[in-house]
Amino acid sequence: MSISSSLNAGVAGLAANATRLAGISDNIANSGTFGYKRVDTDFESMVINQARGAGLYSAGGVRATTSRLIDEKGSLVASSHPLDIATSGRGMLPVMPSVLLGSGMGDRQMMMTSTGSFRPDAEGVLRTDSGMVLMGWPANLDGSIPVHPRDSVGGLQPVVLTQNQTSADPTTRVTLGINLPANATRPGAAGVPETTAVEYYGPLGRSENMFITFTPAIPTGPAASNAWKMEIRDGNGPAASVLGSYELAFDGSHSGGGTLQSVTTLSGGAYDPATGALSLTVLGGPVTMNIGRPGDVGGLMQLDSAFAPTNITKNGSPAGHLMTVEIDEHGMLRAAYDTGFIRTIYQVPLVDVPNPNGLIALNNQTYQVSPTSGSFYLWDAGDGPTGAVEGYAREASTTDVAAELTDLIQTQRAYSSNAKVIQTVDEMLQETTNIKR
Repeated sequence: MSISSSLNAGVAGLAANATRLAGISDNIANSGTFGYKRVDTDFESMVINQARGAGLYSAGGVRATTSRLIDEKGSLVASSHPLDIATSGRGMLPVMPSVLLGSGMGDRQMMMTSTGSFRPDAEGVLRTDSGMVLMGWPANLDGSIPVHPRDSVGGLQPVVLTQNQTSADPTTRVTLGINLPANATRPGAAGVPETTAVEYYGPLGRSENMFITFTPAIPTGPAASNAWKMEIRDGNGPAASVLGSYELAFDGSHSGGGTLQSVTTLSGGAYDPATGALSLTVLGGPVTMNIGRPGDVGGLMQLDSAFAPTNITKNGSPAGHLMTVEIDEHGMLRAAYDTGFIRTIYQVPLVDVPNPNGLIALNNQTYQVSPTSGSFYLWDAGDGPTGAVEGYAREASTTDVAAELTDLIQTQRAYSSNAKVIQTVDEMLQETTNIKR
């Protein structure tokens, strides 16, 4: 009966608009919630098929469907803390509830969030106030990231910072920029050796020295020899052990005067003319010493000037205490120490799925994969479809309060209209009842 279908359609309209009102209420309530993704409500008509020409129409009503627009990105809000983290573009941060700490990720479902204010707890675990723990891949001691499966959570571990931790960066590279006096290789010169010390750091952060002695070759003829013997000793070794001994020849021509011409290895690590580097082995480990390539300006030079170590640089640092931790756009979590040493300690990958809107929404702005979302993949930030990781930032709610209030007015009017339909049907049924009287 058409009048009964009108009543059912009115009731369906009330239920549909009540559902829309619930979504609007949720959106407005979370307009200030970082990382909140708004709920959208769509209406779909329900049609009851009937024969043509029957002269009657039965109302099918309406059905409401809700979806959370997870692929929408809120604006980034700057903060003053380096561990306020958000993603710009596609991809989310992997997290896990703190109650699961100690049990490992195992075969558990992947959980993710688009932003979080992470702080170390009493054990140094980075987590939010709601108990979401940031996950990442631990780095090796040299700062490199091991290879992990990208379609599994097995390699992810909770990011842990130890505030009182110390670390040292051993020296692996030294560059020499030294001028040797050209007059020391002329006939009749005194042949006085020149010595300089180069500091380096061992694997335990201890400061050591290499002593480099340059002895000029005195010519027997009328021309300058332009040759030197270089001997490198390790001050940390027994009886100042010799690391290497080399014969240096410098160019005295107009075109390349003063530059290194050739290096002959007498003992120790070999010289590579393609890179200008010596391969040395100190007690702390291997060290590459760059003295310059033949014909290049820089490195070791021989000019008519005093002996001058003009530019000696090295990497490494002594043992230092952790000062701060920051994350870069590639998801690399780097620790800075009070000695100036910066070391990569974790990489935080970005999680992506084929259909972000198919993710299951959980509490605290976290999401979980589902059959609708598709399988996840762990990307390096900036690779594939993913965006960058932003420190000192939070993602704002995607709620537009003005648009929600406009929808609220429309929903209120639609709800009132459906209620009016029910009231009208009730009056018509009353009239039908009165016919019998």
